[in-house]
Amino acid sequence: MLNPIIVIPARMHATRLPGKPLALIHGEPMIVHVWRRAMQAGIGPVVVACSEAEVFDAVHAHGGNAVMTDPDHPSGSDRVWEAVARLDPEGGFDAIVNVQGDLPTLDPAVIRAVFAPLETAEVDIATLITEIVVEDERTNPNVVKAVVSLPPGGRVGRALYFSRATVPANAGPHYHHIGLYAYKRAALARFVTLPVGVLERREKLEQLRALENGMRIDAALVDTVPLGVDTPADLERARALLR
Repeated sequence: MLNPIIVIPARMHATRLPGKPLALIHGEPMIVHVWRRAMQAGIGPVVVACSEAEVFDAVHAHGGNAVMTDPDHPSGSDRVWEAVARLDPEGGFDAIVNVQGDLPTLDPAVIRAVFAPLETAEVDIATLITEIVVEDERTNPNVVKAVVSLPPGGRVGRALYFSRATVPANAGPHYHHIGLYAYKRAALARFVTLPVGVLERREKLEQLRALENGMRIDAALVDTVPLGVDTPADLERARALLR
């Protein structure tokens, strides 16, 4: 049995929606909504990994736990690892779930879904996919496609590749990759030390670094893509959904 911790990386300097962790949704900062939904998943303690004092203070003011991290991390994965290493240097938590801080409408069941594949001993990293049903998404380079060996009727399969191209070829389902991750602790510790991969640089997809270095990623199938808040319009949609 794994002993997981959920970490939510958050930073204020988003290009399209600056200060979005503290954007108010019905009187509460967005990061608090995400923290609360992560708590409702019920799989382990939740901590926000932040780089600004105002986010730290907002989380604690609403009863949550947060830790300050280096503001210059190149990715959320690095921020998550620093938070875990600081909070748990003895290694009591052997699995880490990375929940993005801009998913205020996230279903707690989705968090449980991304954690579940880690129960397989050979899996290093777990993530999520959903079947593409909007035709334009098959060719949209902003929609990352996951090539997953998912048998008919299956809900979890091994991820073989991720691409902005339309893959695999020929008839059959295509899967939209959802950027939530769960890691075995040793896998995340290794991942953040690896150099940027050739395919990672070409596709601009961080998860390819793991595949290029022989790490196993399994993907769980869920029904929908969670709403990520990246723009003012997304924020208004989240407010409407949570009304």
